[in-house]
Amino acid sequence: VQDYIKNEGPVQRGALKRMRAIVRKAAPKATEKLAWGMPTLYLDGNLVHYAAFKHHISFFPGRIAVDKFKTRLKNY
Repeated sequence: VQDYIKNEGPVQRGALKRMRAIVRKAAPKATEKLAWGMPTLYLDGNLVHYAAFKHHISFFPGRIAVDKFKTRLKNY
């Protein structure tokens, strides 16, 4: 994950570092790995993925995260 972030441009790198800190704080027991080429937090399954693209940063919640927050996400 560190190498993934390190290899991005300065704007993306800053955003990825902030995203990484937020998701690691939210799930301190999760481990990090790359899945589908994206930084991923894993805890009994893929919790979340995040990735840098040319013009944006994306956040992809996994099934476990969607299930846990389904009442908060019902309007989405």
